[in-house]
Order: sequence, then structure tokens, then C-alpha cells
Amino acid sequence: MALVELYHVVAANRAVKSGTTIKEGMIVSLDSSGDVVPVDGTNAWPYGIAGDTKSTSASSMPGVASGWQNRASDYFDETKASAKITVYHSGGEFATDQYNTTNVTDSSVPGTVLYGSATGILDTADPLGTAQVVAVLLKAAGAYPSGVPGVDINGDIALGSESSNEYIEVKLMI
Repeated sequence: MALVELYHVVAANRAVKSGTTIKEGMIVSLDSSGDVVPVDGTNAWPYGIAGDTKSTSASSMPGVASGWQNRASDYFDETKASAKITVYHSGGEFATDQYNTTNVTDSSVPGTVLYGSATGILDTADPLGTAQVVAVLLKAAGAYPSGVPGVDINGDIALGSESSNEYIEVKLMI
């Protein structure tokens, strides 16, 4: 649902497959036409991490409750004007809530390698069998500061997410 770009190397703009739903922060691949799709059993080789959302039902901006529109005229689709999506690849550091909350937890050890799963999220297992390391964990799951004064963490209100308001920090390896 959310991606916080800490440092990035390449921000590519690629055509996204029509009719596809992609959440910002998902691991994406290229289909046989060269269009961006979520990593899955058919398109298992990861290309990068999605920097935009293509959806018809919910915003995926960090800290924005699902159902809030980030661009009212585009109805949750940040790719509407160009039909292209931002894909970060070739390295960088990111905070994301797109990970398997069962396998990646608040007790996960930095340095753990992460793979793309069949649902486009990061996981410690390699269910697609590609052996392609997508990211290395830098910081275990936990609350992420929003920059808005409050009382949750370090004087900030925690940034909302679909993973119980927890994010992991990763170094992108693809």
C-alpha cells in the first residue's frame, strides 16, 4: 500500500498492463509485452519496486486511509494520464508495508534476504523459486514516523499502513 523513498538510483517510467492493479511498494515484473505487472507465478522475475498505484478502488499513498482519493480526477489511478508507472530499480533504500507479516516481523534480523512472492510482496521465503534476492532487510517491522507532531513514536504520529501501521526498511538489490 505504501512506499517511502529514502534513496533511489533509477526511477524508470514503464507502460503498465491494462486492467492490472498494482499497489505502490509492490514488487513488479515485466510481462511478455514489456508491460509492468505484479510479480506472480507467470511473471516471476522481479524488475523493480512500484513507485505509483494503479487501482480503481483505493489510494495507496503512505498514511492515507484506503478509500481516500489522492487524485480525485483520476479515481485512485496515478497512471491514468500517461498509462505509465514509476518503477525503482538498480538499488536504493525504501520503507514499505508490502511484506509478508507472518515471516517478516518486529524481531526480524537486519541483513535477512527478501524475495518476491506470488502476490508481489516481500518475503523471506522464495515461493517462486527464482533464487533472485530482491532486497536486504535494513530495519525490522515497526512504526514509521509521519513527520506530524504527536505521541506515537519519537514525537511523531505513526504513518498509517495496511500492515498494522508497520513498515520495514530495505536495500533494493534489483
